[in-house]
Amino acid sequence: MTKFELAPKGILIAVGGSEDKGTFPRAKKRFHLSFFELGILRRIIDAMGGSNARVEVITTASMIPEEVGALYLKAFEALGCKQVGIVDIREEADALRPEYLERLRQASGVMFTGGDQSRLSRIYSGTAFHQILLDRYQHEEGFVIAGTSAGAMAMSDTMIKGGSSQHSLLKGSVKLDRGLAFQENVIFDSHFVKRGRFGRLMEAVATHPYQIGIGLGEDTGVMITQGNFIETIGSNLVIVVDGHHIKHNNTSYAAPGTPLSIENFKMHVLAFGNYYDIRERKFCVGVKQALLE
Repeated sequence: MTKFELAPKGILIAVGGSEDKGTFPRAKKRFHLSFFELGILRRIIDAMGGSNARVEVITTASMIPEEVGALYLKAFEALGCKQVGIVDIREEADALRPEYLERLRQASGVMFTGGDQSRLSRIYSGTAFHQILLDRYQHEEGFVIAGTSAGAMAMSDTMIKGGSSQHSLLKGSVKLDRGLAFQENVIFDSHFVKRGRFGRLMEAVATHPYQIGIGLGEDTGVMITQGNFIETIGSNLVIVVDGHHIKHNNTSYAAPGTPLSIENFKMHVLAFGNYYDIRERKFCVGVKQALLE
């Protein structure tokens, strides 16, 4: 039995961090596509219903919420979106405030910023704010929960809490915790390619081999519909780590700090426009319809 009895009607958008916010819309960067053609924030706005969407930017994870909030206000305004609010909840008690709950009920979607994913889990888990998000994501067509960096990592049931890339694949080097559980059966990691977090995600999946690891490159994300179908968006890469076919795996009995040995990982590299079916663990280079055939 899954957490959701039916497929969620909402949309989940998890971003790897450092997304182009449109400050320099005509600038061309090597290995980057035009932001206004393929930009993540534009896709988020479109998913929420266009420039008339009501967006709540949640800066709780950040230690510099004023600066981060101002950047998102400027970015969304540059894209024609005027109804943007900032939710800077610092303590769990604030997640019960009626004015925040009402704003959440009226929003077309939310955007969790980066920072510390553990703050999101600690402050929101089990609160009325969290329950409204879960209910709207499950039952409302087109309701969007977006998050970048820490905001993306906190979306899953099992969340990477910490652990350096340098010491990954040594037993216990990756710290896991409970996330906000918007997405089941996956583990997200962010800033994935640039910070070389392959080993970190591999260890997390080896510890939970029936979950799919999703490594999000910077200025890159995944748009998940029906709680299952992934579309890659943005200018970089998404790495999918599948542990369903692991054979030998010593993670359950290796001594702390000793190397792990794992046989038969499966990995996919997704670029812009590629699709992936989480339930069937199937990759597709073309349109999502191909996954349904």
